[in-house]
Amino acid sequence: MESCRKDVEKLLACFQQAGSVRYQVFSAIWREMGFSDIFRGICGTGEMKRFCRVTLATAMKYFLPPYSYQIRVGGLYLMFGFYHTQLAMTPVKIRLALKDWDQVQTFVKDSVDAGHHDVVYIYKKLVATKAIHYTAMPHFLTFQKQRKPKREPLCAEFLMKSTAVQELISADLLEELTHIQRYYDQLKETTVEVSSQVNIVHRDFASRLKDCVSEFTAWQQKSLSLVSKDKTSGADEERPAEDESSSNRARLLSSIKHKSYSSFQDVPKSRRHRQAETVDFSGSEAEQVPPTVLQRRKHISLRARTWRSLGVVQERSRHQDWLLSTPDTEDKVPVKRTSHVVPYKL
Repeated sequence: MESCRKDVEKLLACFQQAGSVRYQVFSAIWREMGFSDIFRGICGTGEMKRFCRVTLATAMKYFLPPYSYQIRVGGLYLMFGFYHTQLAMTPVKIRLALKDWDQVQTFVKDSVDAGHHDVVYIYKKLVATKAIHYTAMPHFLTFQKQRKPKREPLCAEFLMKSTAVQELISADLLEELTHIQRYYDQLKETTVEVSSQVNIVHRDFASRLKDCVSEFTAWQQKSLSLVSKDKTSGADEERPAEDESSSNRARLLSSIKHKSYSSFQDVPKSRRHRQAETVDFSGSEAEQVPPTVLQRRKHISLRARTWRSLGVVQERSRHQDWLLSTPDTEDKVPVKRTSHVVPYKL
């Protein structure tokens, strides 16, 4: 739920401003904001369980990367508080997916190495009470689920910043590099054989390196500030992208239909009653002519072929073929056959 996410981010922002990872500081903020009453006012059992799943999943989201170590500690404390203050008769467990197991173990190891014993204690307490449910997926697998799930925006203030460059290029290192550069210049001046124009290293190397580090830090802060804007507008940009792809597909289909229909020439009405003329094609040209142009041949009957071979000229009779007898004279009109039966007289 959006309201639950906003309240959680407000609590984590206060915890981040405190600049501590102690559970005592977090519990004071928890009590001050009254987070223990978040589950009150829900009457239905099913609704209560659904809301518990939402709160625990929200806390789990901030417990995993790419958020900073302090925000992840706050997410762990949130899971501990939500689990022990929920009002469901059967406590809803925290779902931990298999793909996130390595990240959790690395977090616990870093906490042990850093000496944050309260963080390790809270995690071990959740494991001992069997509050964590180890699953294959972070959410329930249901049918008719969206193909492209909705992505929740990331809070740019909670993201973990890369401090490897700042830790590598420290003030002591820059001071040491300055001393080495000065000593190198002194040795080059005392040596007569070496020309003063020869430079194995860059001049003012320490100051140039410091400028590069400051430039990288400014770029990092600017890029992190744009992450939240890109994530919030990502959902709105997906729909225009889909609309643009569908319009391109429709435009392509219309162009294909236009090309296919433009090659067909409609026959004018004045020529539709005429029969197609027979054309004699030979060679490769016959293969190129469609079969509709060629006129269908009329086969001669066996009777006509026999008469033609015997030399008999077939005369067309004026009488109809269905008459069983012909009249004696031409003046008489042929009798038509009736379908009714004549009664027999004795």
